[in-house]
Parts: sequence; C-alpha cells; structure tokens
Amino acid sequence: MCPFLTDRTASSTSLMLVHETSAGDLLARAAAQGDLAEVKRLLYQERIHPDCLNRFGKTALQVMMFGSTPVASELLKQGASPNIQDSYGISPAHDAARTGFLDTLQVLVQYGADINTPDASGCLPVHVAVREGHIPVIAYLASRSNLQHRDREGRTPLQLASQLDPKLAAILELHR
Repeated sequence: MCPFLTDRTASSTSLMLVHETSAGDLLARAAAQGDLAEVKRLLYQERIHPDCLNRFGKTALQVMMFGSTPVASELLKQGASPNIQDSYGISPAHDAARTGFLDTLQVLVQYGADINTPDASGCLPVHVAVREGHIPVIAYLASRSNLQHRDREGRTPLQLASQLDPKLAAILELHR
C-alpha cells in the first residue's frame, strides 16, 4: 500500500493509507499507459506522491511509457527521483537508453539523472545504448558519460561498441 499525501511538504507521519487499491498501482498504471491527464489528476487531486511504489516495488517513473516525455516531465516536476534504481540497479536513464527515447532521457538529465551510475552488471546508460544500437542516444550520452568506465566484463563503452558495430565506435571516438 502506498500513502496519499495530505501535504506535499508533509512528513511521513502525516500520511494516510489508501483503502482498497494501491495508490502506487494507480499512478504506475496511468504512467505506463502514457495517460498524462490521469497522472496529473492522481498527483494534484489525489495527492499521490510521485515516488509511490506499486505492488511490484516500482515507481511510476520506472514503469512509465518511455515515449511519453510529458508524463516523465510531470512526474519529475512533482518530485519523482530521476535516480531511483530497481533491484538490478536499473534507473530510468538506463531504461530510456535501452528503449532509445532521447527526449525522455534529456528530460531525466535536466532533472538531475546521474548517467554515470552503473546498474548491477556495471553498465552505464551509454553501455546500454551501445548494446541496443541507439545512435542518437549514444551521441547524446557520449559527451556526458564516463567513457573509461568498465562494466562487470571489463568493457568500456568504446570497447563494447567496437565489438558490435564500427559506426557506434566512431561516434564514441569523437568524444574520447
């Protein structure tokens, strides 16, 4: 169960619990469907905290439809953490890099996403973008990422790119 907020600045002691349906499930569902109007209603009228967890332990930002930049913006504007990680260390920036949604990634970075935080396999979002072949995301992350960082297999993003596609390696070489 996730609480509704009685006041955005309220402490955790001033929270009241939702009765039947988890507030986190409601917010996560709206975000996953890209339903901005419902996300806003839940945040503003129902006063659900943007980092409320659903029944699977995920926040709305973690399960949102990554092509829906307005949903990401609204959640972040209302205080969702851009750096929250799941049990595998995957952050919203990792997910945006995986799915190739540059606009969403840019909004995450604008709101303070740390693109140099590795997931459990040691991969930065740039490693993920390289693995998926998302050229615009790679180009965006290349100048902002620690390109010397090695994943658990000892590979830098450039080494990974060299193994996968010379075009990807060339993009990273420009920012080395």
